[in-house]
Amino acid sequence: MPRYWVMAPYQSDSPALFEKVWQFDLANNLISIGWSDVGDVTKLTKDALYKTVAYPDNPPQTNSLIVNMLWAFYHEMVPGDFVLARKGRKVLVAVGKVTQTASYHPAKNPSAQHSGFLGVEWQDKPSNKVFAEIVFPMHTLSEITESQFQSLLEGSGADHLAQEPSELLEDPNAFVLEKYLEDFIVTNFQTIFKGKLMIYQDAAGNSGQQYSTDIGSIDILATEPQSDTFVVIELKKGRPSDQVVGQMLRYMGWVKQNLCKADQVVKGLVVCQDRDLKLEYALAMTKNIDVRYYRVSFKLSEIP
Repeated sequence: MPRYWVMAPYQSDSPALFEKVWQFDLANNLISIGWSDVGDVTKLTKDALYKTVAYPDNPPQTNSLIVNMLWAFYHEMVPGDFVLARKGRKVLVAVGKVTQTASYHPAKNPSAQHSGFLGVEWQDKPSNKVFAEIVFPMHTLSEITESQFQSLLEGSGADHLAQEPSELLEDPNAFVLEKYLEDFIVTNFQTIFKGKLMIYQDAAGNSGQQYSTDIGSIDILATEPQSDTFVVIELKKGRPSDQVVGQMLRYMGWVKQNLCKADQVVKGLVVCQDRDLKLEYALAMTKNIDVRYYRVSFKLSEIP
């Protein structure tokens, strides 16, 4: 049975370099991966790889993530598997089928410091498919299910919205509004929070918007530089207060265990439109979780 993967040829925040790397991969029917300083992973056991990937500035969990990605690329992706190449988290650049297992070739691509190369037969279509929402995980390499693969090829890729089934929503209109509000907050983040918070970016360059974890995606993961704390920001999205608080606590626990240094604090911030007494009572019995309310203003004018 084939397995299904999503992979970024390069970081999307460097568009020119992304294009150079991707065009090389496309022309040569392959996809490549970095971390060239680790050496030839094909010759390492997984235990040896764990010892080699020991970046001191990373939390142990981040180093483990790098190990798992490298191991999957070099040892688990096999001929017959399928790969979706992505640019950022909203653009599917191409789909391909693995033809050869990964090999190690230092400096094979002069455009990037990539040393691992996996043979892939790229298809002409679909290509450069743009999704309206974030649909891809943030890490360089991730495995997805066959149903997710088909959804991304044939539809909107929105089956991730199944995390918010309509029967669990108190206010479906708020859910739709706040899906767009999230992008507005991220775009205007510095203005809204007056520079007191910053959107988190991890060591791999992944943004804190829809930050992927193994228990779901955090709406916005931020930091508060003055207090050196993480801030988990969740939009209520029409959900019952108990569900929002439970999810917030789970995300805060994940950040504490996986990203925090010793004694580093995690805060939570719930963003919603209307006052919710149930939410206020629940938050009164928790620590480090606050709530903020937003207003939406719409006006028509005869002149611009």
